[in-house]
Amino acid sequence: MTEIKFDFNNMLSENLGTSNGVEANEITEIAPIVQNAHAHLEKVLNDTNSRLRLSLEWIRLPYQDESEIKKIQKLGNEIAAKYDAVISLGIGGSYLGLKAAQDALVSPYYNDFAKARKNRPRIYFEGNNLDPDTLSVLLKNLSPKKTFVVVISKSGETSETKATLLSVENWLKKALGKKYGRQIFAITDPDGGSLRKRVESEQKGDPLSFRNLPLLKGVGGRFSEFNMGLLHLAIIGVNIKEVLAGAKDMGDRCAISDYAKNPAYMYAILHHILYTKKGKSLAIMMPFSETLKSTADWYVQLLAESLGKKYPRKVEVLNNGSEEWLRDKTKLVNVGRTPLPCRGTNDLHSIQQNNVEGENNKVVTFIRVDKFRNEVKVPGKGDILSGKSFSQLLRLAQEATEWALVRDSRPNCTIIMPEVSAYYWGALLFFFEIATAFEGELLNVNAFDQPGVEGYKNYMYYKLGKPGVPQDIAQEIKDNPLQKNPKLIL
Repeated sequence: MTEIKFDFNNMLSENLGTSNGVEANEITEIAPIVQNAHAHLEKVLNDTNSRLRLSLEWIRLPYQDESEIKKIQKLGNEIAAKYDAVISLGIGGSYLGLKAAQDALVSPYYNDFAKARKNRPRIYFEGNNLDPDTLSVLLKNLSPKKTFVVVISKSGETSETKATLLSVENWLKKALGKKYGRQIFAITDPDGGSLRKRVESEQKGDPLSFRNLPLLKGVGGRFSEFNMGLLHLAIIGVNIKEVLAGAKDMGDRCAISDYAKNPAYMYAILHHILYTKKGKSLAIMMPFSETLKSTADWYVQLLAESLGKKYPRKVEVLNNGSEEWLRDKTKLVNVGRTPLPCRGTNDLHSIQQNNVEGENNKVVTFIRVDKFRNEVKVPGKGDILSGKSFSQLLRLAQEATEWALVRDSRPNCTIIMPEVSAYYWGALLFFFEIATAFEGELLNVNAFDQPGVEGYKNYMYYKLGKPGVPQDIAQEIKDNPLQKNPKLIL
């Protein structure tokens, strides 16, 4: 089977010059650090206690029990056969991964045409914002009797998802009465959290209410598509085994220590050098496929939350040999490349102007698709476009964009996908997950926590009067209110 390929020609000094491209000696110089990073990552990945404590269990997701996968696939088919619509509630990884999967793996305009979705239910994503317009319009136009709800939340306390669930529950209850919970499915922590407590309470009264699946321990949200996203894949008719097979094969390719043969390691190494030595702090993710635009959105969370860190990592080895990673608050680093999503060719008429002529602080990653599911040819004769297929023109546009960037010494690289299928999409996501984890090792940051996300949550919880806000955080908010000078508001 053809593999996904990583073309990094346009990241090297041979094409870009020494100021903007990576030189061979710079890769050689970093080789000892790369080997140490591989040895350390391999060590923690092979230790169950470390994986669970550090949220590295995502590396095991491609190897899930086949009988459990079959049950989820069957459950998804049953839901799809019974309901006209599914509302999926979640934020962050509990939304972005699902949206990326849906846009990539089922027909474009899935919700618009019954034939396009093969008569499966329309899918609506909510609980990822607090805009009242979207939810109110949705609930006014759906039939509660024909709508199923899936809520994904580890704690059940994230404001966006919790508020939406309470609103959707009330909508269902008014129409369905006391058994409305049979149309709610929860994917949540197996042991704790308010949503788990709610599940247990509802099921005592009715075992068919608030059916559920666990979010596996040691799997962080942005790395969890192959856990919390499986039911969604089953509902929209995607073969879960194919997705996981692609991830597994990519994991096997990227487990070797030889970075010259490991595409994920090479991706991380080159971006790391360009960031730390050449000042390339912006990561432009540009798939040349409309169906992969949401995958670019997913990548933004993966890179930004994983590598955007204030403090470096301090590794502590425990008595049993497993590790704990702490934030070393004696050092301030404020590191991490900033990702931006776009897609070709649409954004060649927007961000590309800045990519080519703006500040030279970016690396563009293209995703090129070799074979599309459908094809369209330009009709007629006599025009330069006549007889050309859309895929030919798209490929030429991507090549032209590479050329324009190289001419101005702008680093770029290309991920080449044979096609957008369940197998290759699973491989693509796992490639980026491994590359991001490895880049975290090179930067010496904890790529699996997100302390910066907690700031706005704690502020909201404090202002809403939620019990349990730590005293030091409450005091910090109280002592440091937002300052608003009316004279500075025009």
